[in-house]
Amino acid sequence: MDHSKAIEPITALKSRSAELIKRARESGRPIIITQNGRATAVVQDVESYERQRRALQLLRLMATGDRQLAAGEGVEHDEAMSRVRQRLSQLGDG
Repeated sequence: MDHSKAIEPITALKSRSAELIKRARESGRPIIITQNGRATAVVQDVESYERQRRALQLLRLMATGDRQLAAGEGVEHDEAMSRVRQRLSQLGDG
């Protein structure tokens, strides 16, 4: 992803915050905020943020499963699916 068009100085955030938030929401892409020429923050719409959180949680669950299988701690398919469904239902809770 080319972030070069999504970089704004902190002065833009101070003076045009509503515009930047609208741009992030409409594009679904984050805007990188710089301070003294360095990236310091990201403005991102909530929907994209939540999708990113769910994807990260799923990756964590998969990594945990890989470690457990490597350690010989596998479970039957039905039990695994039950656990996955339970964990996924908890994602919306925080």
